[in-house]
Amino acid sequence: MKVTITARKMQVPQSFPEYAEKRLDSKLSKFFGDEADAKITMTEHKDQIILELTVRYNNMIYRAERTAEDKNDALDSTIDKIIRQIRKNKTKIEKRLKDTAFKESYGDSVDEQVDYEVIKHKTFVMRPMDIDEAILQMNMLGHSFFMFCNAKTGGTNVVYKREDGNYAVLEPTME
Repeated sequence: MKVTITARKMQVPQSFPEYAEKRLDSKLSKFFGDEADAKITMTEHKDQIILELTVRYNNMIYRAERTAEDKNDALDSTIDKIIRQIRKNKTKIEKRLKDTAFKESYGDSVDEQVDYEVIKHKTFVMRPMDIDEAILQMNMLGHSFFMFCNAKTGGTNVVYKREDGNYAVLEPTME
């Protein structure tokens, strides 16, 4: 697994890359092959470490973010969160992971199959608008996200409110 570590507003301690590689390899190697890319982004904010772990494998993206006082605790917590995500959606993503990923037996709670039911189907007209107008529309509707046609690019975008109170825009691209 290829590991990339990025630090914002802080320095990466010398021992952390080795620790991170060892932990990722020991915990996630059963799910991902050597072709997986793991990206760790650390930010220091008010004596807390915000650690984001993103793993890309077979056109799938697995992401977790945790805040903790210690970077090692934050890393362990994000790894555990990704493992929970994988186990929860085991039947849906099994064919995209390594063949040996689920050879071990896990507890009964892992084998639960979660079925999703679509309870509403909605159509709407999208008109071109800029990002600021889309945020305004989202806030006026009281939604946590809003899909719109970007007036600058002509593409379909989604704007959403993050947990930290800021806004983000999703702009899809074709691979």
